[in-house]
Amino acid sequence: MRVSFYSHAWIRTTGLAARLVAVALLVGASTGLAQEDAVLTNGREEYRIYCASCHGEQGRGNGPMADILTVVPADLTQLRRKNGGEFPFWRVYKIIDGRDIVRGHGARNMPVWGAEFLREEGGGYLDEDRVIGRILALVYYLQSIQEQ
Repeated sequence: MRVSFYSHAWIRTTGLAARLVAVALLVGASTGLAQEDAVLTNGREEYRIYCASCHGEQGRGNGPMADILTVVPADLTQLRRKNGGEFPFWRVYKIIDGRDIVRGHGARNMPVWGAEFLREEGGGYLDEDRVIGRILALVYYLQSIQEQ
């Protein structure tokens, strides 16, 4: 039985924890510098295509579309600082994939990229794994641009 991409059961049934451990080992291991570079490069490209028009090239909320939006895009370089010095990895993940709504926005203004990525990948069960990878790369990239 296929579990919805947006259900909490989906996380348990797809073995997300195992994938995340594997990604963490690849990204965190000193011998995994090539993998870390690949993840960050992919995340940077996803950011450039899907986020920079609103959040700006450097993530400061000053993209070319920012002036015409009714809600000012967040400065994505300040997420760690605004969260007591810890990058809110899973909160960011859930906002990007559409599970969490950004407080204060009322109706969701930011596109639900999880659904968009799944549509782009074809929408099949195995495509969900690629969507997870795309979102994780984007979150790791955002983590890498945090200012002190």
